[in-house]
Amino acid sequence: MMVKAIRIHQTGGPEALVYEDVAIGEPGPGEVRMRNEAIGLNFIDVYFRTGLYPSPSGLPLIPGNEGAGVVLSVGPGVTDVKPGDRVAYVNPIGAYAEERIMPVDRLVKVPDAISSQQAGSMMLKGMTAYYLLRETYPVKKGDTILFHAAAGGVGLIAGQWAKHLGATVIGTAGSDEKVKLALQNGFDHVINYRTENFVERVKEITGGKGVDVVYDSVGKDTFDGSLDCLRPRGMIVCFGQSSGPVAPFDLGILSRKGSLYLTRPTLFVYVAARAALENAARELFAQVESGVVRIDIGQTYALKDAATAHRDLEARKTTGTTVLIP
Repeated sequence: MMVKAIRIHQTGGPEALVYEDVAIGEPGPGEVRMRNEAIGLNFIDVYFRTGLYPSPSGLPLIPGNEGAGVVLSVGPGVTDVKPGDRVAYVNPIGAYAEERIMPVDRLVKVPDAISSQQAGSMMLKGMTAYYLLRETYPVKKGDTILFHAAAGGVGLIAGQWAKHLGATVIGTAGSDEKVKLALQNGFDHVINYRTENFVERVKEITGGKGVDVVYDSVGKDTFDGSLDCLRPRGMIVCFGQSSGPVAPFDLGILSRKGSLYLTRPTLFVYVAARAALENAARELFAQVESGVVRIDIGQTYALKDAATAHRDLEARKTTGTTVLIP
């Protein structure tokens, strides 16, 4: 059977995203066939499209790491889900499609109170916020944190969650509109990095002490400044590189700036084990169901218009969560 999907035949710009028919078979042992109702758009999709991240299976590649929808059929031995169940996933790659075959151990059931658009757009971003705030650097009451790209999909979730944990939450954003949006989502202070020096402002806000942790998904443009925002023995968590990769640097900088910690985590390591995936999903869904974290869909695009969505994402025209609709 043929379904519509976006495929990349050679890496490049948004025009590399081709909307076409692909063949899909029946689920094998431990697999399900599902219909995607909502697919999350993330900067990691751009990294795979440009070739910055190599395709795990070569080309052509169907991009996309998160989605939500309905189980259509199950393969031999599958008892955890049944046809008609609402499910969501983060990984493996291949979400930009009307339907797909999924390993059942990568699926989680979606609670009734959470819509498919919310679930499909928050698995990667929400679980990223979860592991950053709860595991990489466990944020506790009284901490002060700096979160770059505060008005992005991860930033808006993390701002609400970190505030709930009792932290003072500082963010950066690139426009007055984005500053306002972040302030509505848990951030105590938001710095417009286009008009203000974020290092100086962080020093002012913290009385010269610096922050306990910097969460930096911007990379090249913010890395040096992020180090200067940290207190002695603080941690910088580099979990993305939307402005480009961080250049090689002298490791001695970390000692000279105060015995700093540096980590470069990825979500997929944190949820590799089934139990870890279930725990992360349970925590995330609980925060959303209780109202601690709101998942607001910033914009939607038809799946066939994925190239336009990528252009807007790279031009920083999007805010919060973006969903592709098959």
